[in-house]
Amino acid sequence: MLDQILDKWSLAVLNELCERPNRFNDLRRAIPAVTQKSLTATLRRLERNGIIRRELLSSRPVAVEYTITPLGKTLRHPVDVLLAWAEEHFPEIEDARTRFDAESAE
Repeated sequence: MLDQILDKWSLAVLNELCERPNRFNDLRRAIPAVTQKSLTATLRRLERNGIIRRELLSSRPVAVEYTITPLGKTLRHPVDVLLAWAEEHFPEIEDARTRFDAESAE
């Protein structure tokens, strides 16, 4: 189940939705590297697992808002810790990747 909620796009979406409800295009703007297809899949997966809720605000034009559920709110601290760890150790990870790629190319 962790693979369903802890991939890179899920972490980014959860980080945004923990701050406030968002519409799809708001999330796209907040996470510019995510494709529409990946964001759609991520939102559906998080909704299926009870982490977020999709609410239809209006039908003409269609307006949908995503909010974090009480279950999803319990992920706030672990998500913050993971994001802080990744930010702190990113240079080390990049160095390890560079060394690995160089050794693999030989």
